[in-house]
Parts: sequence; structure tokens; C-alpha cells
Amino acid sequence: MTAVASLEDLRRGRSRPLDASARLDGAALAAQLTVLPDWTVVDDALQRRFEFPDFHRTIGFVNALAWMANAQDHHPDLQVSYARCTVRWSTHSAHGITLNDFICAAQSDALAAVGH
Repeated sequence: MTAVASLEDLRRGRSRPLDASARLDGAALAAQLTVLPDWTVVDDALQRRFEFPDFHRTIGFVNALAWMANAQDHHPDLQVSYARCTVRWSTHSAHGITLNDFICAAQSDALAAVGH
């Protein structure tokens, strides 16, 4: 099993092209989830619902997230409504969850913290 990346390492991390060999297995996935306890695994993706006090802050988060995702060249699935945004990260080329998804999830958390 690969060592668990720290929160600091994830927040400073950069995504990179990966293939199916980079998909995290059950034990590695469970271990890495301990670093980001607000995220869950749903249908082979990391998922979290972020809540905000109003639409303006929700869209601010979505715009910041879009900028970060583009810079990482790793893009989430989003479900956006008035005061919340559900974010789902997965690595399509690996057919599941990789370290790229944890990097972007940690950076999503950091963006949400700035917006509150």
C-alpha cells in the first residue's frame, strides 16, 4: 500500500495523468479518507456537499472551484443549488478514485473555508 498523503501534501499537490493502475484499492482508499473525513465514497467517486449562507457565496465557491479544477486539469461533477454545491471527484482514466481526486478534494475544502 502507498503511504497516506498528509493534508498539507494534498493541498500543495498537483494532479497528473493517470491510468487504471493508479486506482486506489479498498485499504488505500480507506486510509486516505482518514485525512479528509468530510468526504465519502459514492459510486466510485469522492463526494461532499458544501453548504453556504446564500446563492452569491455558493456561486463564488463554484467559480473558484472551476478555476482550481482547470489549473489542475482535473474536473469534478457538480450539482449546484441556491445554498449548496455537491462536488464529486473521480478519475475517469483510472475508472475510480486516485490520489488526484484527494488532491482536488483537499483543495476544494480549502476554497470553501475561504468563502465562509
